[in-house]
Amino acid sequence: MGYLVTDEPARRRFEILVDDALAGFTTYEPRGEVLVFTHTEVDPRFQDQGVGSALIRATLDQIRDRGGRIVVHCPFMTAFVDRHPEYRPLTTTP
Repeated sequence: MGYLVTDEPARRRFEILVDDALAGFTTYEPRGEVLVFTHTEVDPRFQDQGVGSALIRATLDQIRDRGGRIVVHCPFMTAFVDRHPEYRPLTTTP
């Protein structure tokens, strides 16, 4: 299973494509240099396959690579960051 995660600023979300099919997304609201993440959704056809975690990991890696910061209001992303403390430095308060 090959996947690609891209930022889609016009839609205010990061999307994950699995074998060229939209498998999920995580939405954000830009607040200056900070992205406020509000929701993550994975298509039921791709659930329980690690797609959500792959989406969040790639999203956070891209944000870290460009020197960005995040505020997390999405329960799925919150749980991911709690399990992966290496991403905590990206978080900030609103």
